[in-house]
Amino acid sequence: MMDVKVPDNLWATATLPEGVLERWLVPDGATIGAGDPVAAIRLEEALHEVIAPAPGRLAIAAAEGAVMEPGTLLARLDPERTGSA
Repeated sequence: MMDVKVPDNLWATATLPEGVLERWLVPDGATIGAGDPVAAIRLEEALHEVIAPAPGRLAIAAAEGAVMEPGTLLARLDPERTGSA
């Protein structure tokens, strides 16, 4: 399993210490590719996409509306389950 976390670089120019998980862009259990956008984080007035670091089946670990800080766990990727079950 591989963790999908809130990237630290979202806070490079932000002044607030936290953001909000605005929405998931893919459903729980979806098979995704490396580089696919999976979630949108609202930080100050901007939405930022979180990108999948690898292909696999997504298991969501954070709820929409949850407060996010750098490094917060969003989901886990199972790289062994990239095909249909």
